Amino acid sequence: MDQVAININHNYSFFSLNTRKGIFILALLACLCPGVTPPIALLLGLILAQVIEHPFPALSHKATNWLLKISVVGLGFGMNVFSAIQAGREGILFTIASITLVFTVGALAGKYMKVDKKTSFLISAGTAICGGSAIAALSPVIKAEEKQISVALGAVFILNSIALFIFPVIGHHLHLSQNQFGLWCAIAIHDTSSVVGAASHYGAQALQVATTVKLARALWIVPIAFMTAFAFKTGSKNVKIPYFIGLFILAMLVNTYVPFIKPAVPYITMLAKIGLTVTLFLIGSGLSFKVLKSVGVVPLVQAVMLWVMISGVSLWAITSLA
Repeated sequence: MDQVAININHNYSFFSLNTRKGIFILALLACLCPGVTPPIALLLGLILAQVIEHPFPALSHKATNWLLKISVVGLGFGMNVFSAIQAGREGILFTIASITLVFTVGALAGKYMKVDKKTSFLISAGTAICGGSAIAALSPVIKAEEKQISVALGAVFILNSIALFIFPVIGHHLHLSQNQFGLWCAIAIHDTSSVVGAASHYGAQALQVATTVKLARALWIVPIAFMTAFAFKTGSKNVKIPYFIGLFILAMLVNTYVPFIKPAVPYITMLAKIGLTVTLFLIGSGLSFKVLKSVGVVPLVQAVMLWVMISGVSLWAITSLA
């Protein structure tokens, strides 16, 4: 799903603007190389964020938002609609249970830890549904302030970055099947970009399961947004529906029922994966130490607690019950 940039105000006076632009563009071009995987691209972006001030913050925000959507739709051309329906059926109960659990525990934890109500809600929403996309969709519904949005985004982005690296390692260590790992990713990793990045690193079947279940999960933004508008008494006029998920479904249908598209599918999916790699680089380049520091300890503790809880519970459920 789409990501939202965090405003960053570094002060690296020893790099001129032109120098920063040149370094950034070179790093971006490096992400187009075949050997650069999504985790490497994210790491490159993270390193860059600590060294230079982002030279294109506004452009990067827009590019990340659209590039992720386009890449996800492109991945749909490599998926079969019947396999996707099967994956969706397997993930529906896990999705409902995990969303309910995260929102319940998140509300209790936020109240106990005295986290700002709207910040706590956005952190819970990002953990329960689909990271930055859920935060972006729900923040106008609850009329959240920029600081509240930034804190929630920062917490979610930090944990997304960690998950992208450690989930494949844990999956291989526990000998999870492709189906199990894809389902686990879709439930326990916040953002679609990191879900797809981790799953694609694990295998093709894991990627299909993870992407399908995650996007089905993202559809919960719509009913939850309406419930949120009612709970916060803000009205439903600010609810945004994630229309690009419909394009993803359309791409699967085309791949399944339109034979002449088959020769182009490998090229479309290759470009989609490159787009995802660049997306993760752009996300990483916005996560400077200053951003991490601005999140604050208590909201980050809440976010970590929710993430560890849903990761552990879903892993147990998948390995024991699935």
